Amino acid sequence: MRYFPHTEEDIGRMLETIGAGSIDALFSGIPPDCRSDGAMHLAEPLCEWDLDRTMSDLAKENAVWPDLRLFVGAGRYSHQIPAVVPALATRSEFLTAYTPYQPEISQGTLQAIYEYQTLAARLMGVDVVTASHYDGATALAESLLMAIRKTGKSRVVVSRAIHPHFRQVIRTYLKPTGYPVTEAGFTNEGITDLSGIDLTDAAALAVQSPNFFGCIEPLSRFATAAHDAGALLVASFTEALSLGILKSPGSQGADIVAGEGQSFGLPMGFGGPGLGMLGARQDLVRTLPGRLIGKTKDRNGKPGFVLTLATREQHIRREKATSNICSNNGHCALTAAIYLASVGSAGLRSLARTNHNKAAYLAASLETIGMPRRFSAPFFNEFVIQAPPAFASIRQDLLQKGFLAGLPIERHYPELKNHYLFCATETLSRWDMDQLIAEVRP
Repeated sequence: MRYFPHTEEDIGRMLETIGAGSIDALFSGIPPDCRSDGAMHLAEPLCEWDLDRTMSDLAKENAVWPDLRLFVGAGRYSHQIPAVVPALATRSEFLTAYTPYQPEISQGTLQAIYEYQTLAARLMGVDVVTASHYDGATALAESLLMAIRKTGKSRVVVSRAIHPHFRQVIRTYLKPTGYPVTEAGFTNEGITDLSGIDLTDAAALAVQSPNFFGCIEPLSRFATAAHDAGALLVASFTEALSLGILKSPGSQGADIVAGEGQSFGLPMGFGGPGLGMLGARQDLVRTLPGRLIGKTKDRNGKPGFVLTLATREQHIRREKATSNICSNNGHCALTAAIYLASVGSAGLRSLARTNHNKAAYLAASLETIGMPRRFSAPFFNEFVIQAPPAFASIRQDLLQKGFLAGLPIERHYPELKNHYLFCATETLSRWDMDQLIAEVRP
């Protein structure tokens, strides 16, 4: 972004135009305790080449793949992205304005979203999928609001085995509404524990599978429990690749499916970008936030794509709008569609199986050196191990050797001290895993 500083004359004219006598007067509406009166303590200005070198040195302090062997996931996963994906996704014709305000003249954009919706619906086992959301956490929070609108009930039950960041977003979303959130614990097997949880007045039961511990939840059982109580089952996920080998949430009775699609061709970034995937049964279509793209024919029989349903404020009455999310991650959805089409259903299944096999090998290897799995439930490509206290310092030393060995989860689960969440994807070789075991072996 180019930087054009304002001159004193520029500032003076702007202040005069808006009727402010000074900069202090302009900011007088900000409480004094939120303002800094002193000078900002900044480094001296640098010339361009010195600034480049400084930024390069700062970047080298980051530990990133492929220089670092990543044995962590926890919501962001290291996957190989086929070269065809960025080659197609970065074509200039795709990098246009994301929102088609006159949608029917944006046939390319509409077709891209339609293709994404179709592929995602098949994968998630639902009838309809929205044009995507910011990330998996916002998609999950929106899905709970859907359940509240549909059932007329106000309380939601959320599994404590859902990603902690996702649960934080849910609390942020629902706090202004006053809708209570009840958290269900987890069993020694690592799955959601509904014992003692009353679902009779709940709008939804939200469960993640594979959950934050990597364990695969029995969604069919939870669907029965939710439906018997008049609630909806919301199934979430952070590792979309697991859908390549696991039964789809929709086929197991989930009414709404919401999760993160970063694994589908999107590189890892510090906080983003993500891809919020959200779909539901047909009878819930009018409670879906965002927009839906459909395929039709014109008067001459030529195929075309249309904005079929949009429940945002500018399309319908504000009080009838179902969401305050008006934007979708159009380019991320396009990238995911290219990825899924490139890999294909057989390739996705094979890749998912490879992930699971490598994680199983890693888990078994860690167990042989005294770091057993904490939970016994089946897992996909993540699992929690219990480590001796000395592993904390070993893990720091491993960073210098190019290994990021597991994520300590005590911060989110104080009762799980000395427990680490490990992950293995196709980007790790057997040599990588054997090297890690050799480094950790007592």
